Amino acid sequence: MTLPAAAWRDRVEFERRLVHASGTLYPVPYLLGWISWTETAALLVASVLLVATLEFLRLVVGLDHAVYRALTREYEADAVGGYALYQVSTAAVALLATTSVATPTLAVPTMWMLSVGDPISGALGGNGPREAKRPLVWVVMFAVCLAVTLPFTVPAFGRVGGVAVAVAGAVPATVADGIPPIVYGVALDDNLTIPPAALAGMAAAAAVLG
Repeated sequence: MTLPAAAWRDRVEFERRLVHASGTLYPVPYLLGWISWTETAALLVASVLLVATLEFLRLVVGLDHAVYRALTREYEADAVGGYALYQVSTAAVALLATTSVATPTLAVPTMWMLSVGDPISGALGGNGPREAKRPLVWVVMFAVCLAVTLPFTVPAFGRVGGVAVAVAGAVPATVADGIPPIVYGVALDDNLTIPPAALAGMAAAAAVLG
């Protein structure tokens, strides 16, 4: 039976958010001590190569797989899919955390801001790809970002410093989620911008704290 258009869109969005939230598992093997952070970053880089291949097959070769039809929004039909941008941003912060710029303590919560915060924000939002989200969504996104970050930053920087670092990450993540930046007429997907924006804020605050 064919679903009505509205019901089909609701199902697609629900399935997309489930896939989105599954990214929460990326740093778990590291947190459990099963693999190193360098190995975590290497796996995420490998995932970027995989999705780059899939997107090449979709956009250039014309492969029309059922998964794409089920999980791709209309405005992504002729552009790089949000899932690929998700992998790129997550791999980028993971790689930065292998350098002196940042640490896994900062990188992990930026991944969770995207994998946990963004689906919740999306469920509350209902805005278009070029539209700002409602104030309530901003408040919820900020609260979620703090919730996933404080368990990492408070033990690392102390109560006051940990809160400051968490806020320094939650604010840019919330802005990246709430207002899509327009570059050369193209709205940048928050899958691409949330983790780097959050990491930049936290790394700067951590550097100030010494």
